[in-house]
Amino acid sequence: SGATPLYFACSHGQRDTAQILLSRGAKYLPDKNGVTPLDLCVQGGYGETCEILIQHHGRLFQTLVQMTQNDDIRENMVRQVLEHVSQQSDSNYHKILSNLAEVATTNGHKLLSLSSSYEAQMKNLLRIVRIFCHVFCLGPSSPNNDNDMGYNGNKTPRSQVFKPLELLWHSLEEWLVLISTEMERNNKNSSSNTEITSLLFKQHKSDCLETQPKLSSLLDPHIVMEAKADGEDVISMTANRLSAVIQAFYLCCSCQMPQGMTSPRFIEFVCKHDEVLKCFVTSLCFQPFKDRAEWFYEHLLAGQPDSGMVHRPVSESDILLIHRDSIFRSSCDSVSKSTNEKLKQGIAVRFHGEEGMGQGVVREWFDILSSEIINPDYALFTQSADGTTFQPNSNSSVNPDHLNYFQFAGQILGLALYHRQLVNIYFTRSFYKHILGIPVNYQDVSSIDPEYAKNLQWILDNDISDLGLELTFSVETDVFGAMEEVPLKPGGTTALVTQENKAEYVQLVTELRMTRAIQPQINAFLRGFHTFIPPSLIQLFDEYELELLLSGMPEIDVEDWFRNTEYTSGYSDQEPVVQWFWEVVKGLTQEERILLLQFVTGSSRVPHGGFAFLMGGSGLQKFTIAAMPYTPNLLPTASTCINMLKLPEYPSLVVLQDRLLVALHCGSYGYTMA
Repeated sequence: SGATPLYFACSHGQRDTAQILLSRGAKYLPDKNGVTPLDLCVQGGYGETCEILIQHHGRLFQTLVQMTQNDDIRENMVRQVLEHVSQQSDSNYHKILSNLAEVATTNGHKLLSLSSSYEAQMKNLLRIVRIFCHVFCLGPSSPNNDNDMGYNGNKTPRSQVFKPLELLWHSLEEWLVLISTEMERNNKNSSSNTEITSLLFKQHKSDCLETQPKLSSLLDPHIVMEAKADGEDVISMTANRLSAVIQAFYLCCSCQMPQGMTSPRFIEFVCKHDEVLKCFVTSLCFQPFKDRAEWFYEHLLAGQPDSGMVHRPVSESDILLIHRDSIFRSSCDSVSKSTNEKLKQGIAVRFHGEEGMGQGVVREWFDILSSEIINPDYALFTQSADGTTFQPNSNSSVNPDHLNYFQFAGQILGLALYHRQLVNIYFTRSFYKHILGIPVNYQDVSSIDPEYAKNLQWILDNDISDLGLELTFSVETDVFGAMEEVPLKPGGTTALVTQENKAEYVQLVTELRMTRAIQPQINAFLRGFHTFIPPSLIQLFDEYELELLLSGMPEIDVEDWFRNTEYTSGYSDQEPVVQWFWEVVKGLTQEERILLLQFVTGSSRVPHGGFAFLMGGSGLQKFTIAAMPYTPNLLPTASTCINMLKLPEYPSLVVLQDRLLVALHCGSYGYTMA
């Protein structure tokens, strides 16, 4: 293969052998594929051998720093090598940090120039900054260095280490000020907040570039023309890129602070650019599901020591030993005996009396265990009205350990999501909302009591002023086997429900039945779930997307869907709008079809037997398309209780497709106009 003895020594991390060979004049040569001894040392994480190479060939120091940008080398290996080299002397430590800061600054400026690949430059910047912060926080191994802030206070002051990055933060501030100015100018004649945020995603923006001369002047002309051809405005182009630089800034600010403290500089930065940053958050939520899922996992694993490794070797003590005849309890015991950090780094499962191990066994464990979690014997979850989804059982206290078991169930779902394993369980839309911290609404009641949900809908749809209902802000409910009147708010037993406050009444009833009745169970589940999944990351998704992340994407038969659809309000399958609709559905991706099904029915799954067996508020209820008058920019809406899509009479297939896609990707935010 053309390998030399030095090459072989470096491939195995043989430090002493490399030292002897280099002292006797061994040449530093790559193999016939161009792989160098330094490449091998970094790929293997052999810090001591790298140090020997650098001692004999000083030019390799800069090469080592540049390797932080190589996606083919695991981040944790580069970090391990740089950590070792930096701790050999104060000069090495400062030199590595200075070089890393310069490389990060160069990458950040490329990212802001918009003349480079967003994905590649973003990954490069965040990877380099994470390595930079890791090396900074460790600091050189010195008897005089008792400062746990990660630097030698006298020899390596913070200002010197972070100085090269100040140019990048200055450019970031300039961009945010420019965007703020453009937003203010575009919003002068607007009374709607959604018009501000609409600047940040691709909707009818072919003429936006002409209205943004200041921003356009900073860009490569070819990039501007390409954006215009795609109907994309400059603000949209910068949102993701700036968000990556903002995150890099946050990481650098955070690593200069004691653990658990937020940097005053970053707080000041957020306050100064509050409006723009809010729009960036909104923009991120409107990115395609696939892009947000990739972003989610990249940031979920960013802080883990072995985040660059798919699986790590496990010792016998790390293996979860599971008994098939008591899978729930034995899994609970095994998980409780392990540590969260070990479970994050990798999972190894062996069933008692069986030899098999590996990812296939792990998948089987998650599949069987998730089914066991909803076993009625444990009384943790109860089946919903549609017979296919589950939610916490308000009477789960019949099981004395129910809250511990709910916490365990949360851990298992969090672990599955963390390791990208699918579970064989589907929850009600309201429970996914509880996981995400999204308020429930009256339509969610249909999952446990369709008739009651219809009654709430009736109250909202009708004038109750003269009906003599004499409703108060209280309801009768079962409290440990006895019916009691429970106030919905202080003084609720005497407060009358009127036409003016009926919406508040419906919301409070919903919260009582869907949240307050199972609050301890929800809290216990979330304690376990958040052990592995931070709330700040999972809130990037809506309830439908969380179901897809946890349980995967089912197949949808479009022909069966078409055959079992009904029409009302003047529509038939011969209407041009209806024919356009089905033409659009056939062209949707599988993910978008799932979103459409969820949008109209509240569920991503088709019942056993197909669309003919869709359930509604009063039993079987087919997918229905109803006509609505068309007004410009009106989005389709849905009544999930009766599986009805309210489809405006759009003037063309193009307009219908555009409005439908906006509704699918943004409909959970409650917009009807966009």
